Amino acid sequence: MPLASLRHQNLLQLIRQHGGMSTKELAHHLGVSEATVRRDLAALARQGLLQREHGGAIAPEAEPPYAEKLARNREAKEAIAQRAALLVPDGATVVLDSGTTLLALARLLSGRPLRAIALDLPIAQALAQGETEVLLAGGRVRNGFFSLVGPWAEELLGRVRADLFFLGADAFDPEGVTNHTFEEAAVKRKAMEVSRKTVLLADGSKWGKRAPAFVTPLSALERVITDLEDPTLEALVPVEVVRGAL
Repeated sequence: MPLASLRHQNLLQLIRQHGGMSTKELAHHLGVSEATVRRDLAALARQGLLQREHGGAIAPEAEPPYAEKLARNREAKEAIAQRAALLVPDGATVVLDSGTTLLALARLLSGRPLRAIALDLPIAQALAQGETEVLLAGGRVRNGFFSLVGPWAEELLGRVRADLFFLGADAFDPEGVTNHTFEEAAVKRKAMEVSRKTVLLADGSKWGKRAPAFVTPLSALERVITDLEDPTLEALVPVEVVRGAL
């Protein structure tokens, strides 16, 4: 087998095993330069064998479609959002991450006298009512998922100072919060940096799982609001457990 074909095979195996990896990680595992990895990723993406992300790649269909996310665990997401809304005083400046749990929160905050920075197009639209002042992060829109990513989004966030950041997650475990894409993970970290407190909103189906892009350790969070009771989680970070509609 030609050397390049063998490398491609090993690269795909690594990405499928981990769900996704950064260019730097792949170069280390394969013993080649990052430039070689980038060329390999481009070739494999053209064949539809993986999905390119800024800084790396993920396995195809590693992230479920937005409509599927919207339908999952709706009651739990709404209860989590109701509890989170109680943490927001009038006049506060808050950052709302992308995702369907955060969309439920946006609908509850809509119209209230506060300033909200949205990292997601449907969330910005849901918020833009009454006295709510909405700022929309710039950047590239992720097709099909509607989050805003890239250096423009990070640059705008760098000019903001917020009281609270409500963080969403594709997965979280004792090692921390993770995401399917490296670009979204970078925007989330920037939002944490400019906010006094970060609160994770995540239903229990995401606990004990891991996505390829690391966001933050649990120790950096103010608290987690979830519908899951788990002693391991509760030993690592303050947890508020909600059940059903409040």
